[in-house]
Amino acid sequence: MRVLVAMSGGVDSSVTAALLAQAGHDVIGMTMKTWSYDTTDIPSRRNTGCCNLDDINDARSVAVRYGFPHYVVDLRETFGEKVIDHFVDSYLSGLTPNPCILCNTYIKWDVLFTKARQLHCDKMATGHYARIGEADGRYFIRRARDLTKDQSYVLWGLSQEMLHYTLFPLGEYLKADVRHLAAEWGLTRLAQKKDSYEICFVPEGDYRTFIRKRRPEAVMHLAGGPIRHIETGEVVGYHQGYPFYTIGQRRGLPALGTPHYVIDIDPETNTLVIGPEKYLYRVSLVMDSIVWHKYMGLPHEGYPALVKIRHMDPGHQARLYSAGPDKLRVEFMMGVKAITPGQAAVAYVGDDMLVGGWIRQA
Repeated sequence: MRVLVAMSGGVDSSVTAALLAQAGHDVIGMTMKTWSYDTTDIPSRRNTGCCNLDDINDARSVAVRYGFPHYVVDLRETFGEKVIDHFVDSYLSGLTPNPCILCNTYIKWDVLFTKARQLHCDKMATGHYARIGEADGRYFIRRARDLTKDQSYVLWGLSQEMLHYTLFPLGEYLKADVRHLAAEWGLTRLAQKKDSYEICFVPEGDYRTFIRKRRPEAVMHLAGGPIRHIETGEVVGYHQGYPFYTIGQRRGLPALGTPHYVIDIDPETNTLVIGPEKYLYRVSLVMDSIVWHKYMGLPHEGYPALVKIRHMDPGHQARLYSAGPDKLRVEFMMGVKAITPGQAAVAYVGDDMLVGGWIRQA
């Protein structure tokens, strides 16, 4: 097959391309440039993510070694509109966004699919740790064999058409095996390259400074809003602006003798609500903008599933109920800590993804 491979310059996508090339496929490599630190005045000690020259050169070196073409696509303008602006707008709305899901759903796969057709490719591939299943004419995401590296959570937004054309060659591999293969094949620099866990466009992970620089006019008047106690309703302090806080945050709150956390954020009144840890637990959530995977809809009301509310979340036993068009209500068997609107909820049956969507209410 002719396969278009998304290559970030990291060890995972590089080994993905090498595996496909060694298997005899006609590989084309493509690196997406989504961000450049030289376009901002935000200081950074290092360039992270997949957007610097070293990463592009690392991806190209693999293409040269295996003799396949490699292209760089500049997506900075589109990425800024669909991911960065949404990221900032979400915080200004009192939400905590997940830009990786947006990037996968609205940037990477759209571009991959478009370029794959232009280049007459049969498939497109990425270095994600996930698998794709097929049953009853439907495709669905499955968790990776290496559950410590599983990335299925950030892929719930992919459509049936996208899944049909996608390959995840690393789905059956352990991360240690991938690094071993890279070293064995002479990709020494890549074998030792560290994984990136930061948001690619936020220097040093400091999203607060990023928002201040990006939207100074929107945040300058928010500082000084009240912090109220959930039990008494009394004002116990004043915050620096609600976009700089997330549900479950403890740091930066008034010292009240015992640990207190952000329980709720009210953008309309510029208010934070704080309280003891017990108030962080919720027994249900509403998710919307849902994308079905294994089934075309809910098999029946109260359907049992394991639901994750963030990437590294081990998951929680729950039951699913219809909550209106394009919405689901998740009822947990036990209270779940710090359910955060703006993040995603993803439901699984075993390793198979059932449905994913955005958390709107807890």
